[in-house]
Amino acid sequence: MNFGVIRFPGSNCDDDAVHAVDRVLAGQGGRGRAIWHKDHDLGEVDAVLLPGGFSYGDYLRCGAMAAHAPIMAAVKRFAERGGPVLGICNGFQILCEAGLLEGALTRNISLRFHCADVHCVVEGRPTPFTNAIPAGRHIRMPIAHAEGCYVHDDPAALEREGQVVFRYCTEDGEVTPAANPNGSIANIAGVCNRAGNVVGLMPHPERAVEDLLGSGSEDGRMLFESALAFAAGRPARVGG
Repeated sequence: MNFGVIRFPGSNCDDDAVHAVDRVLAGQGGRGRAIWHKDHDLGEVDAVLLPGGFSYGDYLRCGAMAAHAPIMAAVKRFAERGGPVLGICNGFQILCEAGLLEGALTRNISLRFHCADVHCVVEGRPTPFTNAIPAGRHIRMPIAHAEGCYVHDDPAALEREGQVVFRYCTEDGEVTPAANPNGSIANIAGVCNRAGNVVGLMPHPERAVEDLLGSGSEDGRMLFESALAFAAGRPARVGG
């Protein structure tokens, strides 16, 4: 499966994302390559990843300038055809700014940058990046952001449509205010579009794909393994 990782000026998790799919998942058929923001064509890809970082220096708003990069027209066409797209942290912000996902990411309620491990419960409709994860499973991944507070003008509609994919929770899977690191409405850590093929989340799955990274968790692999299962048409389950 070919993953294309969009590289913007200021991206700092692009190589991490390529490593996760091209090296860590190589034995399962994963292949990854970077795609430059000035390109106009994605080439032969089966999924697109928008990585974390500070695209274009986060000028104007996080993701605002990247949403208008030349490559984003191709990303939009790919998404409109049903192609799997995953936005991680800054990538989530870009997808919201580009109109591929609903809502917006604003300053953390603390007005501070937060870098820590969090737990998220996986819910909502199946997506290409969660279809192989058992319903209700809570997973551990790191966050690193200052603008991760998710807002939406009609969160009830998101709930009805099953568009809330990840929700901050405790280690035991309880959704509580104390488990919310940034003030996101309804503890929302990630959402999908109405079609279910475009997903964005603030936690970093690419930083939790192998123990040697020091996170003590490989739960992030589940998202990429889900994409592999989706592409192969397998009703697989990952992570035990």
